[in-house]
Amino acid sequence: MDEVTALDLYRMMTEIRLFEKRAYDLFLQNLVKGTTHLGTGQEAIAAGVAKAMRPDDYTFVTYRGHAHVLARGTPMTPVMAELLGRENGLMHGKGGSMHLLDVSRGVLGSYAIIGAQLVIANGSAWSAQYRKSGQVTVCFFGDGTTNIGAFHEALNLAAVWALPVVFVCENNGYMEYTPIESVTAVKRPAADRASAYGLSALVVDGNDVEAVHSMARDAIDRARQGGGPSLIEAITYRHGGHSRADPGKYRPADEVREWLAKDPIPAYRKILLSRGVDEAVLDGIDGRAKEAVDLATEEAKAGAEPRLELASTNVWSDGSSGWRN
Repeated sequence: MDEVTALDLYRMMTEIRLFEKRAYDLFLQNLVKGTTHLGTGQEAIAAGVAKAMRPDDYTFVTYRGHAHVLARGTPMTPVMAELLGRENGLMHGKGGSMHLLDVSRGVLGSYAIIGAQLVIANGSAWSAQYRKSGQVTVCFFGDGTTNIGAFHEALNLAAVWALPVVFVCENNGYMEYTPIESVTAVKRPAADRASAYGLSALVVDGNDVEAVHSMARDAIDRARQGGGPSLIEAITYRHGGHSRADPGKYRPADEVREWLAKDPIPAYRKILLSRGVDEAVLDGIDGRAKEAVDLATEEAKAGAEPRLELASTNVWSDGSSGWRN
């Protein structure tokens, strides 16, 4: 991989990691409204896939979606402000951590209903196919979604219509508090079911950002050229519990230690250093990322509480529910 791309991947992962850490700190200060689901440890998937996408491509994510929104280029301040429920947030404080949206960058929503985004992603893919725009939809979901009916319905229709969509399963081993392997008949909950829909079984190390990028690029290029959908299973691990209310004590200590040793960011830093990248360059990226998070934090905290009249805006596609009432 060329150094410019590699350094950009490192930057994206570092910014996401520091942003998530700050979100956790703010949650402990009771500044984050509602709960929040962090993807610490899963940054390589968001960065690797996003780097393979065109600016006008579409992204659908889950409630664990901070990383994906940032990877698509949304500035930190409106994302942080949304977590804090401020008017300068992406949705003026009405969506919060679980419902981030940035249509200007093709992020068509974070979905709290398990599997809901898959069938909607087919809709945006069909739209691009109908318009012959060349746009590709990438839809992220967790391993638990593979046992939801919408997963099978979406894959079947995508295959039948040869839609330009790439489904990415972020398999972190747990569907909330339950090990996915304890409730699933196959070893790989996504990849082992791909053949039922005429798709290849694609499995990637979700902690290897370059491997993720390579597989995503091939799948996205294939979809863009009319080759139909792909299903990628990225094996990873979340460092913390399911949400900020979950200490994650149900996970074996040895398992946690093993996965923490596979942290994608220090691992990639070592790779870059071994290729001759100057450590000062990486330190500079780290420093600028911290400065960006600090600035976003202060700008978000300075944001006003949402005005009451905003509650009825952005409800309907034509602007507001006010005239309907």
